Amino acid sequence: MGIIVQKYGGSSVASTEKIRSIAENIITRKDEDTKIVVVVSAMGKTTDEYIKLAKELSNKPDKRELDVLMSTGEMISASLLAMSLNELGHKAVSYNAYQLDIQTSGLHGKSLINDINVEKIESKLQDNNVVIVTGFQGINSEGDVTTLGRGGSDTSAVALAVKLNGKCEIYTDVDGIFSVDPRKYDKAKKLNEIEYEEMLELASLGAQVMHSRSIELAQKYDVEIYVGRTCGKEKGTYIRGKGQMNLESKVITGIAASDDDSAITIKDFKLEDVAGLFEDIANKGISVDMISQTAPIEGRINVSFTIPKEEVNLCKEMVQAYSDGDNMLVDNNITKFSLVGLGMKDTSGVASKVFKIFKENNIVAKLITTSDIRITCAIDSKKKMVAINKVAGEFNL
Repeated sequence: MGIIVQKYGGSSVASTEKIRSIAENIITRKDEDTKIVVVVSAMGKTTDEYIKLAKELSNKPDKRELDVLMSTGEMISASLLAMSLNELGHKAVSYNAYQLDIQTSGLHGKSLINDINVEKIESKLQDNNVVIVTGFQGINSEGDVTTLGRGGSDTSAVALAVKLNGKCEIYTDVDGIFSVDPRKYDKAKKLNEIEYEEMLELASLGAQVMHSRSIELAQKYDVEIYVGRTCGKEKGTYIRGKGQMNLESKVITGIAASDDDSAITIKDFKLEDVAGLFEDIANKGISVDMISQTAPIEGRINVSFTIPKEEVNLCKEMVQAYSDGDNMLVDNNITKFSLVGLGMKDTSGVASKVFKIFKENNIVAKLITTSDIRITCAIDSKKKMVAINKVAGEFNL
């Protein structure tokens, strides 16, 4: 009998009616002689509401206490789903991170899963229970609750699939993974399958269907992931290794567009201070993505980089340790616009097509980074929809 680890996102468990529908679907699936573990997110926009409450009390809420607060949302979802299953006549039990010893390390709000003790889960599965697990959270070496960051329940689900040698299914409010966010481009095509490397790039660049660390984990342990609509009938998308793909890769698989970053530019900066500044930024757990710098002139450069908008004030403080801050510019109106595709490794002319479209539509690339399978540009947010529509149309996405 195989083990299936299912994950349901916040929109899927947003009401008791939706939770009951999920319970009914789980029962139908369990009748197929399957052991089921379910990972749940907090109901609806609960996490956002908790953050809002915290910020009504403090401009900089203590991150330890914020993790304690945010972890409660998943416990509510888990207990309600277990109650619903029990009411329908099927044994179910819910567990939080402390009860299962989900061991984490790293910073509050951005922790990493180190290990999970699955003995209790395996025992309950043998006793014919559906096991409900709180996603998004763990316990560090000091016994404190930590959270995994936005979308961290995906990572919880994949980690459990790894430990239980099971399959992983992610259920959300869309039919699968699309070439472009269908809310931004109504002609977007649903993908039947996508390779780990492509999905990892798209997730890390702003495609919000999957948490990037969950894809890293799935790729490392070769766990196939299925993504589909909660209680939906249409077939979803499989995320799998290249050797398992059925079709030849398209040149471009997808587009991601994210408004979550700001661009920092520091003018006339000492070259010798660059390493120290980026080390300080890293030590604060701030993720730097795009970086560019000018050629040194008399030991000084202009350097630009992108960071999450929520970290701008903290970054300003660190820059001021090296200069007076007057030489720093912050651009909050950027969109990271990215094209991803394994086919780019063997196909020339992709960049030229993109920049021709940009020129024809007065779109300025403020920063550019590339890899074998990705082109990312920081553009003015006002031009985001034009870029999506024109580039998606050119590459038939």
